[in-house]
Amino acid sequence: MQKEIQTLCARTVRYRRERRSVPLAREFARTALVEWDLERRADEVLLCVSELATNALLHGVPPGREYRLRLLLGEDGLLRVEVHDSGGGEPRVPVRDGAAEGECGRGLLLVSALADKWGVGERAPGKIVWCEWWPEYVGGRR
Repeated sequence: MQKEIQTLCARTVRYRRERRSVPLAREFARTALVEWDLERRADEVLLCVSELATNALLHGVPPGREYRLRLLLGEDGLLRVEVHDSGGGEPRVPVRDGAAEGECGRGLLLVSALADKWGVGERAPGKIVWCEWWPEYVGGRR
């Protein structure tokens, strides 16, 4: 069970199932990070936004549907990115040998390496793929 985030700020946007939505999602996230004074984390957050949005397009959004990008800043400084889609299945980080040579499968490896935590939540229909960054002062990280 995921702990409820006491939200200080939140931004939400919906995108159609089209490739141009990925750069739009990055720009939306960049604007929120600037407004929230979190530019120092922009590179890692924006890369994760790109990967999760791309995964939603390729695997989670049926034709004619949308996905939703949600950014949350908790009162405790926790930053959370969520991508909601209506597709089935559960994304997993590939564990097979040779994953680095394939065309697909590295996105969640990047997300797991860059974010402090990530996971998948339920949604009817579909799923929510999320990642989080803890405040820099927690546990001496960064």
